[in-house]
Amino acid sequence: MPVRSSRGLWALGALLSAGVALFSYRYLAAVGPMPPQIVANLFARPWLVVHVAGAATALMLVPLNLLPWIRRRAPAAHRWVGRAYVVSCLVGGLAGFILAFGSFAGPIATAGFGSLAVIWVGVNAAGWRAALQRRFADHRAWMIRSFALTFGAVTLRLYLALLPLLHVSFVDGYRAISFLAWVPNLILAELYLRGALPRLGPAPQRRRVSSAAIG
Repeated sequence: MPVRSSRGLWALGALLSAGVALFSYRYLAAVGPMPPQIVANLFARPWLVVHVAGAATALMLVPLNLLPWIRRRAPAAHRWVGRAYVVSCLVGGLAGFILAFGSFAGPIATAGFGSLAVIWVGVNAAGWRAALQRRFADHRAWMIRSFALTFGAVTLRLYLALLPLLHVSFVDGYRAISFLAWVPNLILAELYLRGALPRLGPAPQRRRVSSAAIG
């Protein structure tokens, strides 16, 4: 893929991620509209705030970890951003797993969001372990999967915006979105890793990837 196109995709992804993260931070300050279905979660206190703090911070950090020039020119900064990102994902995922069992949309939504939480935590743990073991190619692959799952917070909201246009009830749509928000993202990440999708810019050089460890 041309460099200009890859930069455009990065800018769009960064803008959407930052927008969703900043809007989500309102839960921490209890400011602005609070969806009653979300606030009514059986485990909202205290886990909703914990989940938002972790997941929103992870969304803010995703674009930084996707910039190749940071890995090349500021490897120490990349490592610290990577550590903060993984910790944020682990916190957000663990809290999200608990919240899944209190979902207003019932067992289907519990299965969808609960599965996302488990896989999100597992993928980030695997990526961190690969970095500590200096398996940098594996580390990069795991983190691409992680980014795809984290971006589920963005795709979830895009799907929610489509529900009125499709004349789908919120509850039924929310149950479907509990899977649609992240499963297609993960499939696209796997296709990308297997070479079935165009690369975003030049392929990383093996020596420089080694400086991108978070451990």
